[in-house]
Amino acid sequence: MRNDARLAFSTSVTTRGQREGEIDGEAYHFLSEQEFFERRDNGDLLEWAQVFGNYYGTSRLALEESQAEGRDLILDIDVQGAAQLKDKLPEAITVFILPPSREELEARLRKRSSDSDAVIERRLREAAGEARNYRSYDYVLVNDQVDESFERLRGIVLAERCRKHRVEAEIRPILEGFESEARG
Repeated sequence: MRNDARLAFSTSVTTRGQREGEIDGEAYHFLSEQEFFERRDNGDLLEWAQVFGNYYGTSRLALEESQAEGRDLILDIDVQGAAQLKDKLPEAITVFILPPSREELEARLRKRSSDSDAVIERRLREAAGEARNYRSYDYVLVNDQVDESFERLRGIVLAERCRKHRVEAEIRPILEGFESEARG
């Protein structure tokens, strides 16, 4: 995002407890379950899911604000949320980010030192099930080398911005200039 001012990141809402050092509104917007369900029931959430015993969701307002600013919104969501998003917004572009191996995912989780062994084992079991969903995504990115993964993701964003339906308004005046030339 530092390299592209046309990108915005959606800060998810969650009922998960705030961890030490986390600032509300940065990593997440922390809500009570009651607040979360009120937002969900009012249609204020674009997508939502229960993950590892907590609720997570994306504010519809975040999408509306980024669209009004002419920015593409990046969501960091699980497979449940991605499926809901595609149902509501079929034009949304989805990227399934896959670790290079189960062993590497386990090493990354352990390196964070924020979860117990039981939680890590549960995450690994659920990751195995989630990995089967890769076919429902538009792109799959194996997050092996950070620099290479960054370039691949950047390539996806740039290519998607060049799709015909996304550049129609921009190219219309150019095409009209050629049409008037052809008539003249």
